[in-house]
Amino acid sequence: MPHLFDPLNLRSVTLRNRIGVSPMCQYSSENGYPNDWHFVHLGSRAVGGAGLVITEATAVEPRGRISAWDAGLWEDGQIEPWGRIAKVIESHGAVAGMQIAHAGRKASVRRPWEGGKALPREEGGWEVIGPTDVPFADGYPNPRAMTRDDMSAVRDAFVVTARRAVAAGFRVIEVHAAHGYLLNEFLSPLSNTRNDEFGGSFANRTRFPLEVVRAVRAAMPDSLPLFVRISASDWTEGGWTIDDSVEFARILRGEGVDVIDCSSGGNVPHAKIETGPGYQVPFAEAIKRAAGIATAAVGMINTRLADEIVRSEQADMVLIARQFLRDPYFPLHAAKELGMSDRLPPPVQYGRAF
Repeated sequence: MPHLFDPLNLRSVTLRNRIGVSPMCQYSSENGYPNDWHFVHLGSRAVGGAGLVITEATAVEPRGRISAWDAGLWEDGQIEPWGRIAKVIESHGAVAGMQIAHAGRKASVRRPWEGGKALPREEGGWEVIGPTDVPFADGYPNPRAMTRDDMSAVRDAFVVTARRAVAAGFRVIEVHAAHGYLLNEFLSPLSNTRNDEFGGSFANRTRFPLEVVRAVRAAMPDSLPLFVRISASDWTEGGWTIDDSVEFARILRGEGVDVIDCSSGGNVPHAKIETGPGYQVPFAEAIKRAAGIATAAVGMINTRLADEIVRSEQADMVLIARQFLRDPYFPLHAAKELGMSDRLPPPVQYGRAF
């Protein structure tokens, strides 16, 4: 059986272990440009032993940012600073991954520590788009329902951003279709009530997200893996379900997607989610077994649980978020706890600490 510190081969890319840094928004960019904060934040996780380091949700166009301080890769000038970050990640043995994203109707809001509600136009807010004109919740911007031209423009923005990411040195691309952001908004019947060919049936609601994924895959080198992050359940009656996710994953596998990053929730404000260690792992296991595609498990995962998930083949890897915020060197500490430091030795500069 595989274990947490076995390598994972994805197309031409080999992760040194099954631990990845999950995308975590830092709300610290200026005009979409990453800076020294991002360099240190992401680079230190590579030093800490992660096999894969994925950037925060990186906007494909300015109106696709969650906040005015979100990272982006919508213009060529942003390639160089991202390239510096990709280089430091790779130089410390990890694979550099980029999550490309569009916030949809959850865009143009303040940073979480500033309340997270709508950012007024006079303070730099912008027009928000979504499947319909219904806002995410009270206090959020009112979106404009997207036209077919809007969809084409967003699809093309995903494509050009993916190409820029590859040019910057990122070897894994992840399309963000979770947490109530644009592509997830199209997937869920709770947020997509359109009455045209992009709303209603499962086939119609998946049409635009699949168009984006298909275009991104075609724009990437065949040698590089593509991830898609989904919300496997809305946790709300009448919403997107794990059965929908399994069927969607089967289709994505046929489109050349390599890994389904299995999160959940985020699409409606009133969802009742019972959290706890490993609470989202069953989604990853169900999709892996039923759809026949590699999965990444997320959600309050600690050291022993992470190894158990991989050993029992519930998922092919784990993506860690908050634990990495608490401990940038989580993989090194996990290797020591599991008696596998020989599989992941610390940097020589830190050897005396381990």
